[in-house]
Amino acid sequence: MKNVAREMNLSETAFLHPIKGGYHLRWLTPKSEVDLCGHGTLATAHLLFEDGHEPENRPIRFKTRVGWVSASKDGELITLDFPVNKPKKIKPPLGLLKALGVKAEYVGTYPKSYLVQVARAKTVRNLNPDMKALEKLQRLKICVTAPADNKDFDFVSRLFAPKLGIPEDPVNGNSHTALTPYWSGILKKKKLRSFYSSERGGEIFVQLDTGRIKISGRAVTVMRGKLLY
Repeated sequence: MKNVAREMNLSETAFLHPIKGGYHLRWLTPKSEVDLCGHGTLATAHLLFEDGHEPENRPIRFKTRVGWVSASKDGELITLDFPVNKPKKIKPPLGLLKALGVKAEYVGTYPKSYLVQVARAKTVRNLNPDMKALEKLQRLKICVTAPADNKDFDFVSRLFAPKLGIPEDPVNGNSHTALTPYWSGILKKKKLRSFYSSERGGEIFVQLDTGRIKISGRAVTVMRGKLLY
């Protein structure tokens, strides 16, 4: 799996196989394995639904490093059921803000990650962090967020993980396990809509439940191939 992930050279490559009660699902970056991946789960569920491996009228269950998660078909959307990771406020670690080139309104942590809130969405869009400096930080991932400046969205974000071989994730769902409780507390809303402000971009719909989060998005099949190994 490590060799295949390196060859694919994408932010994450998903691997699954059937087990009792669902599927065992794992994700590998070009450098290492990660505990949870949102867009990798979304793509996997999309494939299982689209190719008829699973009926669209019931959830698909996946066993992962963080326990069981599920995916359900809801019209054009696929909704993931993930655990919540409420961030904890910390003092900014040495080098973090300098590497990002920002002033922070808030700095917190969630599993293996830093969460940094800045004042303006424009700052998030224009980020050009020092990747070598980010690699020297203790945690693997750095998520930067801000209130949206577009009335169609509640907040924006980007995520950088050079230690994992991912300078920037094109879209990141796992970070929303922390972003959702964070922005829900600020905006006093249970349902929110976010925009992932990478070059590719992506819309993510989230809903906070007790101890869980619903993350919804769309997936499209763009290619099919055969692995020769």
